[in-house]
Amino acid sequence: MFAIIKTSGRQLKVEKDQTIFVEKIDKNEGETITFTDILFINGKIGTPYVENASVTGIIEKQGKAKKIVVYRHNPKSTHKRKLGHRQLFTKVKITELKG
Repeated sequence: MFAIIKTSGRQLKVEKDQTIFVEKIDKNEGETITFTDILFINGKIGTPYVENASVTGIIEKQGKAKKIVVYRHNPKSTHKRKLGHRQLFTKVKITELKG
C-alpha cells in the first residue's frame, strides 16, 4: 500500500516504514507529524485531496544537505563571485497510512 502526498510544493510517493527527506519543518526530533494533503491512497484519487486520509510520521533528524557551490564569472572583466548554499532538510520516517 502506498500514498502520494503533497508537501513543500512537491509530490512524494510514500510507503509504511519508508524514510523521506522534505524541506525543513519547524518541529523537534522525535515529534510526530501528520500530512493531510493526500492526493492518492488505496486506489482513491483525490479532487484535489482525498477526504479523511492522512499519513503520519516521526521526525528522525533535522539537518543541512551537502554544500552546492554557485560560481559566476564575467569573462570580459575580472568580476568573479563564488557562493555556497546548504539547504535545510527534515528526515521523516513514515509510520502510518490512514484512509
